[in-house]
Amino acid sequence: MPQALSEAQIAAFRRDGYLMAEGAVTPGELAALRAEMAAWIAESARHEASFGAEDTLDGMPRFDVERGHSRDDPRLRRVNNPAEIGPAHKQVAFASRMCAMVVDLIGPDVKFHHGKINIKLPRTESRVGYHQDFSYTPHTNDDLVTALLLVDDMTEANGPLRVVPGSHREGQNTLWHDGSFTGQVAEEVVQAASNRLVTLTGKAGSVCLMHTSLLHGSEPNRSGERRALYISVYAAADAFMLSPSPLPNRFESRVVAGQPTRRARLTVGEVELPSLAHKGSFFNLAGQGTNQGAGARPPSD
Repeated sequence: MPQALSEAQIAAFRRDGYLMAEGAVTPGELAALRAEMAAWIAESARHEASFGAEDTLDGMPRFDVERGHSRDDPRLRRVNNPAEIGPAHKQVAFASRMCAMVVDLIGPDVKFHHGKINIKLPRTESRVGYHQDFSYTPHTNDDLVTALLLVDDMTEANGPLRVVPGSHREGQNTLWHDGSFTGQVAEEVVQAASNRLVTLTGKAGSVCLMHTSLLHGSEPNRSGERRALYISVYAAADAFMLSPSPLPNRFESRVVAGQPTRRARLTVGEVELPSLAHKGSFFNLAGQGTNQGAGARPPSD
């Protein structure tokens, strides 16, 4: 793949743990993504609850709906592994400029891990507590990038991402509290990082390239505008999973650039593993989603 990022952009990613880059997809690719998403939203109106478990590898619903969902008010909030069912989403995940950007950061040998769509509907309470992606998808090394493609404009009002620059170099924070996997870091970690928070905004078609260990989250969408992200996770070919994928899919470990390898590169130190018992929607974890369970605190990401 031709180089898609400048040396200055690559250096900024290394320093900060994230990079906002414009032009990750073409206008045609963006339009195709939106068309597939619109079709899935229309399909969700024909269902009373989360659906699509019959064709997923783990038997969990592919399409996750928000509380209050109805035929007249479809509230689709997540699509798991859309590349398996949407040609436009597969194209973007494997052959777009966004994919080339990831290769610039962790290549030349890169493989796909999983993907999902997260939709923050207007004036809804769904939010994401502060966490590091690595704690959900631990590998033998941390050369993993989460590519968050903006399908809609992301503004300060519609639940934008909030990140802590440099936190990818500060170790792994636990997502376990009182013996439960809550999916978010402790409140004291959030408070200690509060003066370093950066709010990310951008135009549709841009991408946030995020290191797997970057501390981040997002607040509810208080605006009247939707905020949808197409999220694809990639790993260096020599990074191997230490825990099963939370979203298994038939493209898992598919090489998107370079060559596969049988040699695992190891990072010195200990790695905390996620819970293997939790099933169902990510939003049902105590520290994530609309309903705050015991010990959950509203994050500010």
